[in-house]
Amino acid sequence: MGNLVRFSVAMDEALLDRFDGMVARRGSAVNRSEAVRDLVRRALVEAEWEASDQEIVGTITMVFDHHATDLSDKLDSLQHAHHERIISSMHVHLDAHNCLEVIVVRGTSAEVRSIADALLGTKGVKHGKLVPTTTGRHL
Repeated sequence: MGNLVRFSVAMDEALLDRFDGMVARRGSAVNRSEAVRDLVRRALVEAEWEASDQEIVGTITMVFDHHATDLSDKLDSLQHAHHERIISSMHVHLDAHNCLEVIVVRGTSAEVRSIADALLGTKGVKHGKLVPTTTGRHL
């Protein structure tokens, strides 16, 4: 981490009150400065994701009914088709019918989004989300 630099920001009082409320809900370990740093880091990660030629990482989380016809086989086939981009996966049995799967992927933004779209768009997936992040080397 480099030297800390102070700067000021002007904002509407109502917006600042809402921001302070969010900071307070996050607990005593977070203050305004750390919350602003988190927002800046998040914006930089999103910008890095937009540059599709850079290597990025992310997680694909999905919930599905493993009793759905051939769904597990379809999801497995899709993952095997992208084995070079999938770093790891975790499968959890939530109850007698529902499973949670978390898949860690690495590649260009376009590659990762394509894999996520294919998995999450598979008929029978109840809910899912791609959570992009970065290796952090540019933050």
